Amino acid sequence: MSRASFPVQKNELKELAPVVAPTEQIEQASPVASDVQKSTPAAPAPAAEPNGKSQLVALLLAIFVGGFGIHRFYLGYTEIGIIQLLTAGGCGIWALIDLVRIITGDLQPNSGKYSKEL
Repeated sequence: MSRASFPVQKNELKELAPVVAPTEQIEQASPVASDVQKSTPAAPAPAAEPNGKSQLVALLLAIFVGGFGIHRFYLGYTEIGIIQLLTAGGCGIWALIDLVRIITGDLQPNSGKYSKEL
């Protein structure tokens, strides 16, 4: 029981107690536990998840409006899409290279893999 210069009810103590995350409690309680946690290797990053982008749609966009860089916007590369829009797809050369990269699967969406591939 804690003492104070004023009367404290038992339920008031629970409200005043600081909330500590379980990992912080372990580190405070045992310095050995924190060393074990630090030395444990991290789990490998999960493989890129499909994000709902279709390779066929990207291919069709590159074929029909590749000079405007619309396929880059679709794949999530906004900055490069703006540059392609301003340069007419690098005078068509950059759009042609992107077309080949989409067909071969080298140009993937910015946030993962295609959900539907050719």
